[in-house]
Formats: sequence, structure tokens, C-alpha cells
Amino acid sequence: MTTSNPLPPEALSPAVLDPSALKVLLLPMHDPRVRPLLDELAVEYDSRYGDRFGRGAAAEELNRYPASEFEGPGGALLVIQENGGSVAGGAFRRYNADTAEFKRIWTHSLHRRRGLARLVLAELEALAALRGYRRVHLTTGPRQPEAKHLYLTTGYEAQFDLARDPELIGSLAFSKDLPAPVLPGR
Repeated sequence: MTTSNPLPPEALSPAVLDPSALKVLLLPMHDPRVRPLLDELAVEYDSRYGDRFGRGAAAEELNRYPASEFEGPGGALLVIQENGGSVAGGAFRRYNADTAEFKRIWTHSLHRRRGLARLVLAELEALAALRGYRRVHLTTGPRQPEAKHLYLTTGYEAQFDLARDPELIGSLAFSKDLPAPVLPGR
């Protein structure tokens, strides 16, 4: 018996990143290039946590903070576009005087496992350091093992017991010290 796969071949194996095809954009939350990522993020949150928090809770979470908190100088929202399409993004807001809180780190489902989330983190970290932050704080949910793995493998320290069941912990907090910013011409 044979089964057919409904996905096109290019969706089965992640494409290699071509840096010349990528563009990092700093955008306001209301920019239409941000919408595809936030819409898919809401669907993902509902599919992973709907039974825990109720359907539609994702939209509430995504609207918890005013858009102005993700604008400069204390915050930022960036989107990575590939060949004109939004494929990944993330944001930060002021957590305290020397700490940025990273939020909304996301890679479109058709573009995962290509290194885009690492690129988003690197871009956010560099920008946060340039804006005077010395630390990063972020949280992820217990049903996002990919995010937990990403943070642990990119130098973030878990602020929880890694041996405990994530479902019992709830929100998984991480932190990281940022290096001093590299200023142009130095």
C-alpha cells in the first residue's frame, strides 16, 4: 500500500538560508508585514494551549501589551523577510532599566528548521544591546519544547528546574547577559 504526501517536496526538506534573499525590517506592530506572523502565532498558541486556557486566549495574550511598548527607544519589533515574504520575527519591550523582555519570537511554519529563529535572536540581542540593555528576560510555554531547546542552545539560562515537568512549572523563564554592543567604526 502506498500513501501520498500532500505537501510539496520543497516543504519536506528545509531550504538552506540564502543571506542575500533576507531582509531584516524594524516595523511598527500595525504594519501589514507583521500580520501573517501574528496570525499564525495565534493559531499555534490556540492549538497548543486551547485546552488549557480556552480557545481564543491566544488573541488575548497577543494583545496583552500595547503596541507602543514594542516601539523605540525602549522596544522594537523586527520581521525577517525572504524574497518579499515575512518568514520570521520577534520583538522586545522594556522589562526593567537594564533588561529587555523578548516576546513574539516566531518562525512561519513553512520556514522552520532553517536557522531563522537563531537569526531573529541574534538580531534582537544586537539591537537590545545597542539600545543600552545589558540583559534579556524571556518566557515560553511548557508545550513549546522547540523554543526551550533554542534558548538553552543559544546561551540562555533556565530560571527553573530543568528536571521538573514543564506542565507543572507553567511559564518557563530564561535570562541571558548581553555582550557590550559593537559600535560602527570601533
